[in-house]
Amino acid sequence: MIGMTEATYFILVALMEEPLHGYGIIKQARTQSLGEVDLAVGTLYSALDRLSETGWVRLDREETVNGRPRRYYRITDDGVRAVRAQAARLQRAAALVLRPSGVTSV
Repeated sequence: MIGMTEATYFILVALMEEPLHGYGIIKQARTQSLGEVDLAVGTLYSALDRLSETGWVRLDREETVNGRPRRYYRITDDGVRAVRAQAARLQRAAALVLRPSGVTSV
């Protein structure tokens, strides 16, 4: 998917190691982005709904903690393929800028 948002990218990356609940995804995305991605709760759940519709994320399980439901989400195989494809695109784009080119800066 061309044009994957930064938030979507880091949500998928956060879920690559294990299923997580909403707050766990927020914390993991913040950590993995070195503090650059700070997901709002509304942004996260809207993105999770869209990712579920595309088949990149699915509900893994639900549990009740302190009387409140906690939903855990899992990345699907299609989601792994999508985030890896995006990582490869980002790597190619970065290489254009970061490669030694012999061009001096202005």
